[in-house]
Amino acid sequence: MPRRKRNAGSSSDGTEDSDFSTDPEHTDSSESDGTSRRSARVTRSSARLSQSSQDSSPVRNPPSFGAEEPVYSTRRVTRSQQQPAPVTPKKYPLRQTRSSGSETEQVVDFSDRGHLTGKHERHFSISGCPLYHNLSADECKAPTERQLRYKEKVAELRKKRNSGLSKEQKEKYMEHRQTYGNTREPLLENLTSEYDLELFRRAQARASEDLEKLRLQGQITEGSNMIKTIAFGRYELDTWYHSPYPEEYARLGRLYMCEFCLKYMKSQTILRRHMAKCVWKHPPGDEIYRKGSISVFEVDGKKNKIYCQNLCLLAKLFLDHKTLYYDVEPFLFYVMTEADNTGCHLIGYFSKEKNSFLNYNVSCILTMPQYMRQGYGKMLIDFSYLLSKVEEKVGSPERPLSDLGLISYRSYWKEVLLRYLHNFQGKEISIKEISQETAVNPVDIVSTLQALQMLKYWKGKHLVLKRQDLIDEWIAKEAKRSNSNKIMDPSCLKWTPPKGT
Repeated sequence: MPRRKRNAGSSSDGTEDSDFSTDPEHTDSSESDGTSRRSARVTRSSARLSQSSQDSSPVRNPPSFGAEEPVYSTRRVTRSQQQPAPVTPKKYPLRQTRSSGSETEQVVDFSDRGHLTGKHERHFSISGCPLYHNLSADECKAPTERQLRYKEKVAELRKKRNSGLSKEQKEKYMEHRQTYGNTREPLLENLTSEYDLELFRRAQARASEDLEKLRLQGQITEGSNMIKTIAFGRYELDTWYHSPYPEEYARLGRLYMCEFCLKYMKSQTILRRHMAKCVWKHPPGDEIYRKGSISVFEVDGKKNKIYCQNLCLLAKLFLDHKTLYYDVEPFLFYVMTEADNTGCHLIGYFSKEKNSFLNYNVSCILTMPQYMRQGYGKMLIDFSYLLSKVEEKVGSPERPLSDLGLISYRSYWKEVLLRYLHNFQGKEISIKEISQETAVNPVDIVSTLQALQMLKYWKGKHLVLKRQDLIDEWIAKEAKRSNSNKIMDPSCLKWTPPKGT
């Protein structure tokens, strides 16, 4: 016969206690069988420990030992005869030290209704029991005197709120909304009480202060998901404008880029692992120009789409008017680099349409911030006109030009015109001839002559004034940088104009 598993209420002699004893002596000793067994165990140990003390005031009346020692029922109860025990309130065992030094366990009945904080309907631990803290559930929910005073103060302040808006105020609010739209906050006066409006203003100031702290810590950036800095090679560059990088990267505030393949990453660790595996040391495409350490690569947007898209996203961080990001297939990209023993480092680039109906030779041009004010911008512009000369076309940059782009082009056009006038020996000059020799659009030539005050209208004719002071100033600048290698050499260009797309 298999051995039956002992229940929690089995006696020491191996018999099982009935959950419902019919012995009247047992029903008087405790409320339930589990409580009777617990009291029997506790009082037996306490009786042995305090037998000498003869304490006459125990925490509760334990059954005496000897003749009145509780007798456990040996009647077995089958599973079919067992009934579910009635649900009783929670009992928390509390230990109380007696004067004799012995410990007795006192079971105190606490209902699970209410919570000490007053925010919950029930509690599940003794720390949240209102009765344990000598309180009732209703007392925990009652507001304190301080809360009542604050509530009365707020009610008094909110009584001053106007009943409604007048017709003039509504018209004023509508006019403000139509004038500024979403660029300004709506007018809030008279919409609520002065107290609530002041509370709202304080919350706004608190939120802006918290955002400023996060910004200073580098966790967020200004604007809508604007990237604040990028780690590019050995440089850390501050960005100027927003670029539509994916949101998961833009919200970081700081990007890490491979300066060769232009892949962008989230952390320095990822970049370090990428650099250990990246095999790129120069831009993709064909190297069409090389002089010293300066090289120019022609990259087809259709053949190297990912690289060109990353290049456009990078450029948008420093250009305000750029709108091309992902549709790069109709464009050619000319990337200028500077080579050393580690690879070809990006200096700048310009892009141009494969088939431009308006003969634009530049769609977008950028010099990286770490190479600005070193002559590389004029080298890129000069290279774009060099390609136009090979194509036997007259070129012009696509409008609108950025502020820095306009300054660079005006400076380049000025140098081209002064060089041409310095070498010109005739008496009559033609704008068309200047355009054909320099590949500069006649409109750009005229605007530059007007800016230099060298174009005059006299007796029905346009005259070009040869200002020697400007020419001498240009000659002095050329003499200072004669040894510089920041000049494009047409003999180093190995390029054939592409045919078709």
